[in-house]
Amino acid sequence: MIVTKIDEIGKYVGKEVKVQGWLYNKRSSGKIHFLLVRDGYGLLQCVMAKDSADEATFSAFDRLTQESSLEVIGTVREDKRSPGGYELSLQNINVIQIAEDYPITPKEHGVAFLAERRHLWLRSSRQHAILRIRNEIIFAIRKFFYDKKFTLIDTPILTGAIGESAGTLFETQYFDLGKAYLAQTGQLYVEAACMSLGNVYCFGPTFRAEKSKTRRHLTEFWMIEAEEPFYDNSMNMDLQEELVEYIVHWTLEKCQKEFEVIERDLAPLKKITRPFYRLSYDEAIQLLQKKGSSIKWGDDMGGDEETLLSEQFDKPVLIYNYPKKIKAFYMKPHPERAELVLNNDMLAPEGYGEIIGGSQRNDDHDSLLQRIREEKLPEETYGWYLDLRKYGSVPHSGFGLGLERTVSWICHLPHVRESIPFPRMLYKLYP
Repeated sequence: MIVTKIDEIGKYVGKEVKVQGWLYNKRSSGKIHFLLVRDGYGLLQCVMAKDSADEATFSAFDRLTQESSLEVIGTVREDKRSPGGYELSLQNINVIQIAEDYPITPKEHGVAFLAERRHLWLRSSRQHAILRIRNEIIFAIRKFFYDKKFTLIDTPILTGAIGESAGTLFETQYFDLGKAYLAQTGQLYVEAACMSLGNVYCFGPTFRAEKSKTRRHLTEFWMIEAEEPFYDNSMNMDLQEELVEYIVHWTLEKCQKEFEVIERDLAPLKKITRPFYRLSYDEAIQLLQKKGSSIKWGDDMGGDEETLLSEQFDKPVLIYNYPKKIKAFYMKPHPERAELVLNNDMLAPEGYGEIIGGSQRNDDHDSLLQRIREEKLPEETYGWYLDLRKYGSVPHSGFGLGLERTVSWICHLPHVRESIPFPRMLYKLYP
């Protein structure tokens, strides 16, 4: 007996196979039963005629409910009208378990209802497609960095060093050593690693205790953070553009079926080719004010400003050289304008806002120490980080790409909660 996945069933036309999965839907015309079976790899229509199946098999149809688990056995035949182009002439059904009163029915359900049942919502065709696209995006990122000879570095999740803002830390007691924090970033650690291994990156969960309920915020999300010795800020932005272009083109090639399921208009994605647009912070503020924003020079850009900016462009736009006072302590000061730093944010088009933040790092020991003191950070915690500026310091740059925001943009999702299997938000910790 050949046991196959649905996406490979075309190899076995004319042969008897077994498929294991769940009942997605069913219908009957009396003497002919139709079952739509899913297995995580595709949908398969199974056809059973009364005169070609034994009574036990034919009557098993009546007991089957949505999401019941089963094995179906039959002969594969080509049929262009069926999902995937093939169907199964059923000879036998082995019912594994009957799903009683499955709560997510084909009718419309509200988001709150579905979010409480996220463990089951994942089975829907839309959520399945989104997570398949997420998987391809992750693979594309890893392949991009592997082909460019970046080394993957696994950075700690528990840390004593603040990477971004002390106000957005999840705190815990670490045995007798005092406070520890869930990492906001792996960046400080990949800075150390790049002095050993050259170009490196980390890819893991990060945590921000931001009390935000916007469509773009999660308290736990995945970040890809690259670090490159001997790169200046301009080279760093070039690498960001190359990565994003690669991800988009990869998903356009690999995820055609999934994009069809979620009804994503692909025309905007097909425009994502280098070079992207670039604006200085000064220019961005002027553009926002021209468009009616009340933002002033020196203000940070929030979601509304990012949306307004990104809607002006059909490709990502990189905003560079922000004021020092609104950016992290580790960014290198601008050599000609002390009030600025050498950094950038990349905003995705279609109103999706920031997906990347990057900068050239401050490689001067005394200047960095001064910034640590200005931010009133505990110097003893950053002794090892300052060491990097004492023993063979070099110019270096890096950036972090938020996976969920990138998935949201590429899939054109209304909310970031659909971009991760089990989202963690301000008021969401279940399931």
